[in-house]
Amino acid sequence: MTSAQVDEQHDGNEAAQAETDEGYQRGLGARQIQMIAIGGAIGTGLFLGAGKGIAKAGPSLILAYAVAGIVIFCIMRALGELLMYRPVSGSFSEYAREFIGPFAGFATGWTYWLFWVITGMTEVTAAATYMTFWWDIPQWISALVFTVILYGANLISVKLFGELEFWFSTVKVTAIIGMILICAGILTIGFSDAGDTASVSNLWDLGGFFAGENGIGSTLMTLQMVMFAFLAVELVGVTAGEAKDAKKVLPKAINTVPWRIAVFYVGALIMILSVVPWTSFKAGESPFVHAFDKMGLGIGAAIVNFVVLTAALSSCNSGMYSTGRMLRDLAQNSQGPQFFTKLNKNGLPVIGTTFSAAMMLVGVWINYQWPGEAFNYVVSFATISGMWAWIIILICQIRYRIKSDRGELPKSEFRAPWGWWVSALALGFIFLVIVLMGIDPDARVSLYAAPVWAAILGVSYFILKKRNPEAAAFSKRS
Repeated sequence: MTSAQVDEQHDGNEAAQAETDEGYQRGLGARQIQMIAIGGAIGTGLFLGAGKGIAKAGPSLILAYAVAGIVIFCIMRALGELLMYRPVSGSFSEYAREFIGPFAGFATGWTYWLFWVITGMTEVTAAATYMTFWWDIPQWISALVFTVILYGANLISVKLFGELEFWFSTVKVTAIIGMILICAGILTIGFSDAGDTASVSNLWDLGGFFAGENGIGSTLMTLQMVMFAFLAVELVGVTAGEAKDAKKVLPKAINTVPWRIAVFYVGALIMILSVVPWTSFKAGESPFVHAFDKMGLGIGAAIVNFVVLTAALSSCNSGMYSTGRMLRDLAQNSQGPQFFTKLNKNGLPVIGTTFSAAMMLVGVWINYQWPGEAFNYVVSFATISGMWAWIIILICQIRYRIKSDRGELPKSEFRAPWGWWVSALALGFIFLVIVLMGIDPDARVSLYAAPVWAAILGVSYFILKKRNPEAAAFSKRS
């Protein structure tokens, strides 16, 4: 392909971007994008889920988070390369459409939408549960109030969404940094009830570093829980169409991924497991709450309960934001109802957001019907549907890098380091996690639902294509 042809194709891509993002307001500044990126990597998977991982694998859970964190950084750099090639609000769905095919774009858009709807349901359920710590009120009332408040905020302006995420993330970051500083003080000065037994040697003295029942095998079996904790880190890609100076802000946010994981996951766990022996942790309880209790800091339970409440609301808020954008992208490509393309006067996809919020209200109904076991059986499907976005990002970046190296497409201003083969290794890691999910009886249920969802997507796509065979969305882009 000649240089002129490359430039012509690039101009076409920019035109497609302008068309895709038409009507959106770039109201997300650098401060908000940074916190959205940070908040996406810190959620209930760390504040609550890490307890089960510690009980299962011991201190080696730290290594699992570190290795998974490297893979996540590879995924985010792959996404960054694509975003700087063509920053669009449809993100993964748009890239899947361009580099794999129309069905891949269709499946990715609807799967990511489903991921956030399910996540929104489970997180609003979790938030309602946390409220019972302070007030004895029915869960469904709290779930309804939270859903309505976040829905209203998402219909006012994208800037308000960004501000909510900024403060939600600030609470999470402050809590983790506070915990790290307290643990550092205990290790060096020796105050609190845990001062006498606190020691870095707790990481290897109590049965060894790989102290799980099956040694390194137990560590491997925690990988699905670890990867679940990182779900939503890719959300920063969805903000591309509404970020101020996207080509400057997004690379900076992506490049903070390594230190975020090093501090908030690896660092926090090293400090907690040095101060409190890993043998005292149990599945189903927050390691942060347990650590505060062992230190004799009783107020810690209330603090952590507030933090996990904000983490749940942050996730639900992100779901409200991303689902409306995904539905609009699908509709603009004739892969969803056209009324989802409509924006309100503030440039927000009001109908798509409303539809998604209505689906999340199913969670309110389930809280009313089964308050004690709400959504225990659907949480796992969020993991496999969320990882689908990562798989698509990596495949698209590999295909894009090969084409750009051949001169068929312009090179991105933010190229992923070490070439496309790193993305191939990251893909292999994700497939390893999926295999491990199939081995683990607790996680296997998520794989049962995947073929059913794939069949629903296949039938829906066939019907849409048959009704509108001439639509550009159903022919592979060159």
